[in-house]
Amino acid sequence: MSSKRTHIPPSDQVNVGLIGCNSRGFSVLQNHLRVPGVNCVAMCDIDQGVLQKRAGELKEKFNQSPSLYEDFRDLLEQKDVDAVIVGTPDHWHCLPMIYACEAGKDVYVEKPLANSIGECDLMVKATRKYNRIVQVGQQQRSSEVWNQVMDFLHSGKLGDVQKVDIWGNFNYGLGPMKVPDAAVPAGVNYDLFLGPAPSRPFNEARYLRSWRFFWDYGGGLMTDWGVHLLDMPLWAKDIRTAPDQVVAQGNQYDLPDRSRETYDVMTALFSYGDYVVQWENNAGKQVGPFGRNYGVAFIGTNGTLVADRSKWEVFPEWDDAKKENKMDPVEPQKGQNGHALHAENFINCVRSRKEPACPIEAGRAVAMAAHMANIALRSGSYHLKWDHAKNHFSNSKEANKYIVPEYRKPWSLPKL
Repeated sequence: MSSKRTHIPPSDQVNVGLIGCNSRGFSVLQNHLRVPGVNCVAMCDIDQGVLQKRAGELKEKFNQSPSLYEDFRDLLEQKDVDAVIVGTPDHWHCLPMIYACEAGKDVYVEKPLANSIGECDLMVKATRKYNRIVQVGQQQRSSEVWNQVMDFLHSGKLGDVQKVDIWGNFNYGLGPMKVPDAAVPAGVNYDLFLGPAPSRPFNEARYLRSWRFFWDYGGGLMTDWGVHLLDMPLWAKDIRTAPDQVVAQGNQYDLPDRSRETYDVMTALFSYGDYVVQWENNAGKQVGPFGRNYGVAFIGTNGTLVADRSKWEVFPEWDDAKKENKMDPVEPQKGQNGHALHAENFINCVRSRKEPACPIEAGRAVAMAAHMANIALRSGSYHLKWDHAKNHFSNSKEANKYIVPEYRKPWSLPKL
């Protein structure tokens, strides 16, 4: 994809607004602005320092001067916004996305789709009710590496795949150092940052880059890298439903001086009929199987395909009877990552009205799986069974309490 600003007719221009300008949100915006014919006409953030900084960078890099807002609801009233990028913390994915759909705008929403199962369900309903294009930010579905992986899996060469192993060992998953509560920084609308989450004193460890380690705002590694990597075995078999069962173990075992609520060590098994997916993470560790700190291993009857974002390869199984490999090995194969391609796919779908690379049902499926694993531990249930007809857990009343979050007033979940 070229980053040159080529001429695009007015009918194909796409005006985007960004909700959540710090770090990931601004990175996603820049990928969109490198697609010819895309303009940023509005930006919103609860931190005026972040908002002004990003506005300056946007002017310098792209010569664009969007309208600036503190409240996302004001941004959604801007008539010339065609599509919205939601790059907020996870607890702020649901309402901006639903209100954007209601306002007639298409949406690129970061992963995980939402911070709860109930919110995910509402977001799917809103997408279909208002007939919007919604791309979930699981950009591996647009990467060359992972598309090559899917092509190979679908060729049948690997044989029957009934088990997938996933691991993710990252230093950042430990969370920040503990710090005392403090005054709200100047220029920060902290009440709006909290939004529907419970009211709590301001603490730097719960803010900006470290929010995902607290249940009010995120789900730790399970709903971060876990969503990206779990998405691959679901994509391979076009699974868009919750798992039948989840078994999980884990806890906080390391570094008590770190500030976090989510788990630094976790293992989870997800059962989809005769298809089993296993997740494992060890925060603070950077060594893993096949010499990779993270990856996905599709275990087939003829061999095992191992992949991460940079490359994939195949290790053949040995046939004892024939005294030979069951298939030829595949040396490491590389390709372009999915960040820019995912943005381009979204804009193309806004123009064509076709289904995007990661439709909202796919985003819901993997977010549900990740939340179910966390709920298995948080509820003390460890083994959960999902009733697909009733859309709740069939064996744990305690686990069912986590499905729909309790919003802090005056915020409330829409009725769709």
